[in-house]
Amino acid sequence: MIECGMRVSDDLKIYVGDVEVDYLAVSRAVGVDRRVVKQTAEQIRKNPYLYSIFSRTRPLGTSLVDVVSLLGYSALVVEADPKSPGVMAGVAEILSRHGMVVRQAVAEDPEMVPDAKMTLVVEGQLTGQAMEELHSLKVVRSIKILK
Repeated sequence: MIECGMRVSDDLKIYVGDVEVDYLAVSRAVGVDRRVVKQTAEQIRKNPYLYSIFSRTRPLGTSLVDVVSLLGYSALVVEADPKSPGVMAGVAEILSRHGMVVRQAVAEDPEMVPDAKMTLVVEGQLTGQAMEELHSLKVVRSIKILK
């Protein structure tokens, strides 16, 4: 639900943005019976803490990762210690020095996603020098370029 930005309304309806999504569609997507989805919505609504979160979640928007080559952009997947401060700042600073503009950045939450990664969509192509500098960051474990 978090990944898709789904939210639960007062009347137990599930929405992605302003679009209502029925239990059957959600159940098919996650491979469970629709009654499981309904029970989950009911449990969220009954629990004040969960409802305070899942009544406010929203989708982040469209990912550009799958269309980078069509746009002339590059996508970098950075694996780093997600709990270390400054990962995004360090990567962005290096890209900036090499004249690259970050068009989109998505960092997964390490509390919700095992092996959380940061994905950046940047204008243009990454130079060898920029890659060397990115790899030299102490918090970076690996960098993968997606085409």
